[in-house]
Amino acid sequence: MRVLVIGGSGHIGSWLVPRLVEAGHEVVVITRGNRAPYQHPEIWRWTERVTADRAQEDRDGAFGARAAQLHPDVIVDLICFSAESARQLVEAVRGSVQLLLHCGTIWVHGPSVAVPTTEDAPRRPFGDYGIHKAAAEAWLLGEARRNGFPVTVLHPGHIVGPGWTPVNPQGNFHPHVFAALARGEELALPNIGLETVHHVHADDVAQAFEQAMNHWSAAVGESFHVVSPAALTLRGYAETVARWFGREARLRFLPFDDWRRTVAEGDARASWDHIAHSPNCSIEKARRLIGYEPRYSSLQAIREALDWLIANGTIRI
Repeated sequence: MRVLVIGGSGHIGSWLVPRLVEAGHEVVVITRGNRAPYQHPEIWRWTERVTADRAQEDRDGAFGARAAQLHPDVIVDLICFSAESARQLVEAVRGSVQLLLHCGTIWVHGPSVAVPTTEDAPRRPFGDYGIHKAAAEAWLLGEARRNGFPVTVLHPGHIVGPGWTPVNPQGNFHPHVFAALARGEELALPNIGLETVHHVHADDVAQAFEQAMNHWSAAVGESFHVVSPAALTLRGYAETVARWFGREARLRFLPFDDWRRTVAEGDARASWDHIAHSPNCSIEKARRLIGYEPRYSSLQAIREALDWLIANGTIRI
């Protein structure tokens, strides 16, 4: 099939595009052109590259037409952040595509009631990102149910892999947290460290998109969580990282309002976003309907990313 990947040189696309090429698909990638793919650069010569600024073309009302003019059978949309952006694309390609795969986020849920959270749990998103993503999902699945538009929504967790810093045991992205644990230094965690984060390796996310294509009839009109088999508590995460380096974690715990004064404001905001959500999501539906089976646990995915960060000098021990 001819597959259009929108935002194909980012975290997910860097793993998905090589999978699609190796599976024999004709792949077209739309990118802003300012980022090199993380993985398998040699494969990208077999793709067609189109440079476009999605955000600007959405504002101009032109992006949907651009996508339609590329005549895809399948569209993988990795960078849609609002219901209006989704609507423009759907209206332009309605009747001409076999499947639209939309990248959502587990943050459409907001706080959980019962865990692990399933896809049919009521949506209670908060924060602009989660609210807009939930609105896009609702509009797209409404089009599938009311008008038969062939769409599937996949909700990744905290994506991780070689080439970027994982969400750390404080719930932010500062690499010094990993270095402190590796050196045996004391590390402060917010509250009592029992909030959760739910990672997923970027290649497992790519696997889920490919599986949704391969199981079209089961996937259309559905949403799926795409995460590792189990979430991590912040405390357990910190203790495990320290053990990787032959240390016992030296942890202290502070109420969040006290803890936030020990870190930069940007790190505190990121931590609050993660621990206020404390995601813990089920993948049973994806396993059952599209055969999704992650290769990586959360800790395995994080360890691979840390090895890369250490090898490339981002984390110094």
